[in-house]
Amino acid sequence: MSFAGQVALITGGSRGIGRAVALLLADRGADIALNYRANHPAAAEVVRAIQDRGRRVLPLPADLADGDQIRKIFDAVRREFGHLDILVANAAATAFKPLLDLRDHNIEKTYAITVKGFVLCAQEAAKLMAERRGRIVAVSGIGSLGCLPGYSALGSAKAALEVLVKYLAVELAPLGINVNAVNPGLVETDSSRFYKGDDYPVWRDRVAAATPKQRVGFPEDIARVVAFFCSADAAWITGQTLVVDGGLTLTSQLCR
Repeated sequence: MSFAGQVALITGGSRGIGRAVALLLADRGADIALNYRANHPAAAEVVRAIQDRGRRVLPLPADLADGDQIRKIFDAVRREFGHLDILVANAAATAFKPLLDLRDHNIEKTYAITVKGFVLCAQEAAKLMAERRGRIVAVSGIGSLGCLPGYSALGSAKAALEVLVKYLAVELAPLGINVNAVNPGLVETDSSRFYKGDDYPVWRDRVAAATPKQRVGFPEDIARVVAFFCSADAAWITGQTLVVDGGLTLTSQLCR
């Protein structure tokens, strides 16, 4: 599953799943355009790790809630690499609050990054994937499958993301571009820890106990599935969302 000679743009690539995807694709030969919003130290660590693997890397700080900044990062990819083979849409931000407590800006930012930002990134990526067999993979979230406390804004945005994957798959198929999504269960990331705060260790253990595989996921678990969707082996798969959760959603009610 080599990506030698290919260029991959990872959004939200400084930490968690995005970081794991960037490093795995670099391990397999891809050059990386690494988007992140503001965590410069974390992004610098990922940049060094990619360089240590002998791959080219272009750091791209940008807020994906801003359409102008999105267009600028794709212009930078065009100047640096000339083309794009892979887009992994991983960036997300939200406020973990009940629906009745959400403020205007909480809703706007969540949907701006997860929904609008994804569409704009896909539009720009398609231009750089012309006449190449491109791959777009979106990272969804378990909150689209059931109701987690305080997860309403992001869960509903991720559900919209999964529907957009279907429409984009149909529209981009004639261009040779496949569009798919992965939907992780609980994954050990900063976002998961932030969601539950001090209660995270107890919640993590409860979720692990409810998961048939008897553990929670790690970013590398999700990265390997993303890499599969980006590969030639997945050429006949498009418009699909694959749940990658160790079986959690088969046996639990998302383990409140």
